[in-house]
Amino acid sequence: MEKLNLLEDKVVFGVQVKTFPVGIGLVFDQLANEIPDGRNRPYYGISWMQDDQVIYYAMAGEKYAGEAIQYNYTIMEIEKGWYWVVPVKDWQSKTSELKDIFYEMMQSKETDNRKPCIEWYKSHDEMLCMMKAVSII
Repeated sequence: MEKLNLLEDKVVFGVQVKTFPVGIGLVFDQLANEIPDGRNRPYYGISWMQDDQVIYYAMAGEKYAGEAIQYNYTIMEIEKGWYWVVPVKDWQSKTSELKDIFYEMMQSKETDNRKPCIEWYKSHDEMLCMMKAVSII
C-alpha cells in the first residue's frame, strides 16, 4: 500500500447502483452522458457494508464549488486527510480483482473500516483503491 494525503474535501454526486455488482459500468456511463462535460471529469466508486450487503454509489467529481446541488443526485463528500492506496493499472481488465484488493486493505490495522472504500478512476487506465488511514501517518 502507498500513502496519499488529500489536502481538501472532494464533493461528489451520483447515484446508487442498486443491482451491485451488476450494472456498475452502465450506471457510470449513464451518469457521464447526463451531466455537462461528463466525459471530462473525475469519477469515484464509493462503497460500504450494510446488513451484509455492499452499498455502492457511482459518483462524479464537482467541476466547481456548488455544482452538485444543481442536479437531482445524491451528494457526498470524500474527506480530506491521509489514505492508504493501492494503484491499479489497466483496471478495466481487473474489475473482478477489486473486491480482493479492498478485502486485503480492510485486514490492515492501518485502515479505518468505519469509513467507505473509495475507487478513484483517474483515467481509462489508472484507478486507485483507497481507504482512510486510522491515524496521521
